[in-house]
Amino acid sequence: MNTQGGPDGFLSSFGVSIDPELFSLALTHRSWAYEHGGAPHNERLEFLGDSILGQAVTVKLYRDYPELTEGELATRRAALVSTVALAEVAHGLGLGSHLRLGKGEELTGGREKDSILADTVEAIIGAVYLSTDTETAAAFVRALIEPLLADPDRFTASLDPKTSLQEAAAARGLPHPPYETSGTGPDHARRFTSRVTLDAARGLGAVTGLGRGTSKKAAELAAARDAMRQLRDSAS
Repeated sequence: MNTQGGPDGFLSSFGVSIDPELFSLALTHRSWAYEHGGAPHNERLEFLGDSILGQAVTVKLYRDYPELTEGELATRRAALVSTVALAEVAHGLGLGSHLRLGKGEELTGGREKDSILADTVEAIIGAVYLSTDTETAAAFVRALIEPLLADPDRFTASLDPKTSLQEAAAARGLPHPPYETSGTGPDHARRFTSRVTLDAARGLGAVTGLGRGTSKKAAELAAARDAMRQLRDSAS
């Protein structure tokens, strides 16, 4: 396991320090624990971190967006704490290379699985809370989600970008846009690339979205989100 000099090195840009034992526990998946005689793993920390994440995001949205309704706030919160969003955070941190995984998960691409990455982000949040205090943990969460907040598409199309793209196609009088998706690499580390095209219609130009992911579904969602981003940019 590569920890880049331990928790201080791994999270130095956030200005937080995690107890080394908690840091190691946060990175320990249950598959590794099972192969090592039932050692402790990160699911309890994940449970704690999920609660802290939800509260910190809720408070930030409530304070920063006084004009939004309860339903709109709930939609934004769901987008920010989703598995997809937290996996993006994990990829940004390079978290995959730090995980302690069992042999089975290692062979099936566990270091790239959104669910494992998202759970580990929550576990690290829990470890930060136990190592510091409530406000430091909340500030850590706010720093983690800052890049997500900078993406306006996240709150319109990110929860279901394929449906949003279908609605855009219908508004142009077009059928559902087709996806062309292919995979490369061995079964345990397969990567998918998807392309979706919204044809030109009614004086509007064609749009082609591209996306990549560790599953066909993830790649198609990314392609749909890219297409929706282009549509928004062309309308502005």
